Amino acid sequence: MTDLVPNIELDDFNPEVAEDFDSPHIEYARLRRECPVAHTSALGGFWALTRYEDVKRAASDSATFITSVQNVVPKIAYTGRRPPLHLDPPEHTPYRKALNPLLSLDRAEMFADRARELTRRLLDPIVAKGGGDICVELSSYLPVHVFGEWMRMPEEWLDTLHDAGRAFILAVHCNNPEVMKETSLRLYDMARALIALRHEAPQDPALDPTSALIAARHEGEPLPDELLVGTVRQVLVVGIVAPMVMIGNVCVHLARDKALQQQLRTDPSLIPAAIEEFLRLYTPYRGFARTAVCPVNMGGRTIPEGEAIALIYASANRDEDVFPEPDTFILNRPNIAQHLAFGRGPHNCPGVHLGRMQLRVMLEEILAATREFDLDGPVTVSRWPEIGALSVPLKFA
Repeated sequence: MTDLVPNIELDDFNPEVAEDFDSPHIEYARLRRECPVAHTSALGGFWALTRYEDVKRAASDSATFITSVQNVVPKIAYTGRRPPLHLDPPEHTPYRKALNPLLSLDRAEMFADRARELTRRLLDPIVAKGGGDICVELSSYLPVHVFGEWMRMPEEWLDTLHDAGRAFILAVHCNNPEVMKETSLRLYDMARALIALRHEAPQDPALDPTSALIAARHEGEPLPDELLVGTVRQVLVVGIVAPMVMIGNVCVHLARDKALQQQLRTDPSLIPAAIEEFLRLYTPYRGFARTAVCPVNMGGRTIPEGEAIALIYASANRDEDVFPEPDTFILNRPNIAQHLAFGRGPHNCPGVHLGRMQLRVMLEEILAATREFDLDGPVTVSRWPEIGALSVPLKFA
């Protein structure tokens, strides 16, 4: 394929086409074969990287592929910069340095018992009526409560966070800029209120994320107020979406594969390994974006300086050259540690341990509470930037 002449509009694919649960993966397999570095004029115009090595390269090289111009497709930051995702190294580093110790494996596991208690409480009414929507009734709530507890938010704020966060996410999926802005501003109000609360009644920065950000220093100076608010605003939502989508994806797969469902129910010790393969198969993000600071050649095409580039993690993790039989669930896949579900490089997901813990607990409890489950209606799927299930009605046996 010849180099692209800059500024010629090409449509190698349509990111706005109606999708079902499986169709995006079919389309990304086509792009990997025929046009691995693809361009579209939709959603503001962007390039899409679909092969593993290209995605890994762009995610890892933060000097060439920056995130401060556009960090997601479609572009949705209408209300200010939200570190650390909206900043490039080294500017983003003080924010990650403040938050990372609070997201360690040991720290994440401290919330496992509470996550299990909440999961059982949310599951009980679903089990009692013989089924329900596992996303709407369980996985949209649990991450809010776990994240709220990690943030040490007042409990009475959690319903508001759930409603505002879900409204923002749905506005993004509907590509409705006005509603995105309105709901994002509600979340900014929550961030400001939480910061004000911590100024009035400081907490231990070793335990409280907001206090850790307030206490953080960069070159001897506190973090700027505006960016501090943006960081708390980012944190309020970033940990909510992926667990909700992922548990829906897992339940769709297990409803289709009863043998695997029963295997994991019979031997829960297999669940952590299964989750890693589910994360590879159903990576919930496809729209994280970068911008090249100079023309770059990838896949035989030249991406001009300054144009948005989507890192299609969901496609990279099904790259045939890296993961043989990429569409097949293979428990204990030999190279499973290579998957990119949590990103790579300086902007890799800091909440990896908290996310894995929630998926493990939810799956353990769903399997323990049922003898068998099946789909009980159509699955509703997300649009960009996520990929996967937003609504999964299940029937429990």
